[in-house]
Amino acid sequence: MLFAFVSSITPGPNNLMLLASGANFGFRRSIPHMLGIGLGFVFMVLMVGVGLIQIFDAYPLSYSVLKVGSVAYLLFLAWKIANAAPARGNTARGTPMTFLQAAAFQWVNPKAWAMALTAISAYAPGQTLAAIAAVAIVFGAINLPSVSTWTLLGQQMARLLTNPRRLALFNWTMALLLVASLYPVIWPA
Repeated sequence: MLFAFVSSITPGPNNLMLLASGANFGFRRSIPHMLGIGLGFVFMVLMVGVGLIQIFDAYPLSYSVLKVGSVAYLLFLAWKIANAAPARGNTARGTPMTFLQAAAFQWVNPKAWAMALTAISAYAPGQTLAAIAAVAIVFGAINLPSVSTWTLLGQQMARLLTNPRRLALFNWTMALLLVASLYPVIWPA
C-alpha cells in the first residue's frame, strides 16, 4: 500500500517527535516511544475499522471535539519539545515518551486519525474483519521500520547538536514544525 508508505515517511507529528526523541535521548531510550506509535496505530486502525468510524458518522460534533483536543495536546507537546533541557554528560534531563504515552498519543494525533479513517474507507470498504486486519498489518509492517528510521536520523543529528545552543535551536525548530503541521487541521482545504 503506497498510501501507508507515503504517510509513514512524511514529517507529521509522530515523525517530528521521534526525530527530537532520537536527538535528545538516543535510539535505545526511544524504543518504547517507537513501539507505542507502531502498535498503538495498528490498534487504532483495528478499532476504527470495527466500528469507531460509525460513532463519528453518527455524532459529527465528535470530530470537532477531537480536533480541539488534538490541537491543544499537540501545542502542549510542542512546548515540551521546545523547552527540553540540553543533555548534561550522558543523561538528558527529562524522559522520552513511554510506550503507553505514545500509543495513547495516536488517539489525539490528527494525522493518525486521517490516515486510519482514509485507510479503512479506501482499503476495507466492506469493513470485514479480514480486510480490516490486512490494513492494520500493512500499516504495522510499514510503520515500525519507518519510526526506527526517524529515530535513527534524530540520533545521528545529535552528533551535530553537541552544543547546547544548537540543540536548543533544533528543539525549537522541531516544536515550530510540529505547530506548523497543525495548519491543515485548523484550516482545512
